[in-house]
Amino acid sequence: MTHKPEIIVMMGGQGVGKGTFSKMLMARHDFDHIEVGAILRTAPADSDIGRTIASGNLVPDELLFDMMRERISDTRDTILDGFPRKLTQAQWLVKNYAKTHNVHVLYLHVPTDILIARINKRIREGGGRTDDANPDVIRRRLELYHTVTMPAIEWLRTAPGIKFSYINADGDVRDNFAEIVAALRP
Repeated sequence: MTHKPEIIVMMGGQGVGKGTFSKMLMARHDFDHIEVGAILRTAPADSDIGRTIASGNLVPDELLFDMMRERISDTRDTILDGFPRKLTQAQWLVKNYAKTHNVHVLYLHVPTDILIARINKRIREGGGRTDDANPDVIRRRLELYHTVTMPAIEWLRTAPGIKFSYINADGDVRDNFAEIVAALRP
């Protein structure tokens, strides 16, 4: 039997720790890391992608699907950070990868007030992104998370061929990471 590559899907609101936990996982295992937001933020500010991101809106699906097809390996284990964000993207991921990869969704849950506090802390400590600095954009991103991303998360809970783990990520980072590692054990 051949080994199916892993796809670990980090999902949760802005400031939940997807990037932090991805880096911690990569320190333990040789994962490819696809951080969609970081890739998209390299787009020039005056491009369609740059303007879309600056307004707090989501990039069109087809552009993301092309990007994912180019980056998800048929042989290497991968962490997806920031994809899928919508139901159509979640369905695309399952349709295209659930048969050829072991797909495990880690839903990192943190209450909204804590997410906002984390984003503000990120800004104060100089680690914030340019789209973190505008309170209207932060509100828009969190609104989109609740109205657009949560339906995708809910769908993925019972999607065929997907393993789904709920991680309460508002505690100590080390404790949360231990819970993630335990969830990923076969």
